[in-house]
Amino acid sequence: MIRTDVIIVGGGPAGSSCAWQLGRRGFDCLILDKAVFPRTKLCAGWITPQVVSDLEIDIATYPHRFLTFEVTRAHLFGLDLRVRSPQHSIRRFELDNWLLKRAGARVVTHAVRQIVRRSGRYDIDGRFQCDYLVGAGGTVCPVYRSLFREIDPRARWLQVAALEQELPYRWRDGDCHLWFFEKGLPGYSWYVPKQDGYLNLGVGGMVQRLRRAGGTLQQHWGYLAARLRRDGLIDENLALAPQGHSYYLRDRARITRRDNAFLIGDAAGLATRDLGEGIGPAVRSGILAADAIADGSPYSLDTVSRYSLSARLLLTARVSLHSISHRYRHFDLLQAR
Repeated sequence: MIRTDVIIVGGGPAGSSCAWQLGRRGFDCLILDKAVFPRTKLCAGWITPQVVSDLEIDIATYPHRFLTFEVTRAHLFGLDLRVRSPQHSIRRFELDNWLLKRAGARVVTHAVRQIVRRSGRYDIDGRFQCDYLVGAGGTVCPVYRSLFREIDPRARWLQVAALEQELPYRWRDGDCHLWFFEKGLPGYSWYVPKQDGYLNLGVGGMVQRLRRAGGTLQQHWGYLAARLRRDGLIDENLALAPQGHSYYLRDRARITRRDNAFLIGDAAGLATRDLGEGIGPAVRSGILAADAIADGSPYSLDTVSRYSLSARLLLTARVSLHSISHRYRHFDLLQAR
């Protein structure tokens, strides 16, 4: 039996951020993950300056691919908004592995199956024990499944499905492009360049609204591929083979702490309402859970942003805010019709 102060289930940005902060405070942490790192992770890999700040990343010394694009182009309702605010892209398998190593916690490859609470401690599969348990295992997190699902089931109307692909490609346009609600998609599509000749393409939408509209993500992937070829963003003969995944957007207050068990990142359903972006909320929630464990303070997610884009960013666009003010609410995927 391995006994420790804190067990974190999931070694992605949420779990590694939590372990990183707890290690600084003198806590003995163990990270359990069913995957062996570095591992492939479907993700656009777009990170905001806030993520860089929260993770205390020195861009100049970060040892992997890191691209800064000064312009994000948001296409919606026939408008082309050029948002001038530095944003960044990374490759997730590189960032996640780097963060996990930096955290300095012990890592065991293990697929968690059973969690039992006995005498104030958590017993995992009869092999591990801890005083505090943190669920950072994404949408299918076993901590959520075992301890939270019955008391706080997820709302299906918050579910997002995505198709995406990351591939080696010598892109010519270094801007990030986002297309909102095209052809009735209750979501958005993206083109995110990466450093040293990589590109991430994707499309995501609200599952229930997509079904009601009678469309499929595969159809919208086809629309995106056609647009990218028409606009010269990818070559006509580029082979595309996307893969799918699903997660949940943030909405109402959820139960994210039960006794000494915590949920962070996608396990808590924290993806932003406008872009479905999960890295920033994952990192911030991991740090907040560490603070709550170390200080004995309440675990509150009030400081975790619900949005990736902001009114401040829109004010930098090359159109007047007045011209889109009556449509700005549609940046919220949950309100899109």
